[in-house]
Amino acid sequence: MRREQFVKECYRLRDNQDYGLSQHILSSVKGYRAKDNDKLPVLWLETSDSGDNNISFMNTSYPYLGQVFDEMIDLLYSNTFMAAQGRDAVDILNRVARYQKGEFTLVVEGAIPTKANGLYNIVIETEREKITALEVVKWLGGLAKYVVTIGTCASFGGPSAAKPNITGGVAVSEVLDREIIKVSGCPVNAEWFVGTLAHLLMYGQPEVDELGRPTLFYGYTIHRHCQRRSYFDRGNFAESLGDIECMFSQGCVGPKTYADCPYRQWINESWPIEANTPCIGCTNPDFPDGSTPFFTPLPEKRNEELGKRGQRGGEGE
Repeated sequence: MRREQFVKECYRLRDNQDYGLSQHILSSVKGYRAKDNDKLPVLWLETSDSGDNNISFMNTSYPYLGQVFDEMIDLLYSNTFMAAQGRDAVDILNRVARYQKGEFTLVVEGAIPTKANGLYNIVIETEREKITALEVVKWLGGLAKYVVTIGTCASFGGPSAAKPNITGGVAVSEVLDREIIKVSGCPVNAEWFVGTLAHLLMYGQPEVDELGRPTLFYGYTIHRHCQRRSYFDRGNFAESLGDIECMFSQGCVGPKTYADCPYRQWINESWPIEANTPCIGCTNPDFPDGSTPFFTPLPEKRNEELGKRGQRGGEGE
């Protein structure tokens, strides 16, 4: 299947409620692998975060997690998923760095603490040494073919870098001088991540926006395709949470948030607006500081000045 057709189908099937997109991705990958193509070799480092993104990833429902591992990616290292510990685990990293330089994809989940030379986040500890996330990401990030950040902490700093940010946490892009594919979200939608991996495997680098996010999933604002958009256009705003009108008055930041949640929803079931709670802008580069207080209207948020970093003129769409 040609890349253009794959992208077209991803858009067409995003609002399908019967896992049509996931089925399409899996069948495309099987066709690709049937031609003796290898799986995508992946090193996955979890750094400073809450672990929510790998849990979200495990909730991928079709393809299931086992199918992703069997059909799409060769997960060589993961300090969350693998059984190896200590020196055995470090040896895996050394072998990949030595023999698969320029071939593997580095997935980083979490922000990178920088204060005290990164000592707030030790990701490897053996009898002889302690290695920080800062050191490992710099080391492997320079050797990888692709670097993918999963979640908003790795992509933009996120909650791990929120005020007062006592660890000096930063986005991966602030410690690596190279192109990074940012799959943001808190947590990330499993389909955004699995779809990005599928694109890397079959077609290479996906098209990204100016912030580095795949346009396949972050091309439009929440506001543009929100089911309550007609209420906004007519000036009908909710007076309290639970009302059926537009929740801009209740703190919704959909007008400045880029993601396809209104179509794709969460595991094809629901999403915040449908559950009667405002969008809090978890894919934005200024999340969460730029979204708080969560239930205060956007123009009145105390961090509105900071929040402007997350805007790309979406309010007018």
